[in-house]
Amino acid sequence: MPKVTVITRKAYGGAYDVMSSKHIGGDINYAWPTAEIAVMGAKGAAEILYRAELADKEKIAGRISEYQKRFGNPFIAAERGYIDEVIAPYNTRYRIARALNMLRNKQEETPWKKHDNIPL
Repeated sequence: MPKVTVITRKAYGGAYDVMSSKHIGGDINYAWPTAEIAVMGAKGAAEILYRAELADKEKIAGRISEYQKRFGNPFIAAERGYIDEVIAPYNTRYRIARALNMLRNKQEETPWKKHDNIPL
């Protein structure tokens, strides 16, 4: 079965992993330019990473903004190979159709299992 994913908004942590990511065998992964792919949201990450600065609201706001600018886009994930391509929203249907056409004859062999999974 072909697995094509389009990330349109937020894909954080475990949610990203289970949405047919490359890590669990997704074939083609696209993202819109507005997508956010990160371990967690900017506010939570900044509060954990810079917990010593929590008393200073302005400093934390700056850290949140800095984290958002750095990781609040899909381009870092694309650089690391987690996303195949960042696509324009108006081009989504064409890209999905092209991916499904490319994966039309996909054959995946499951490894041979030595033992059954019988109820014990």
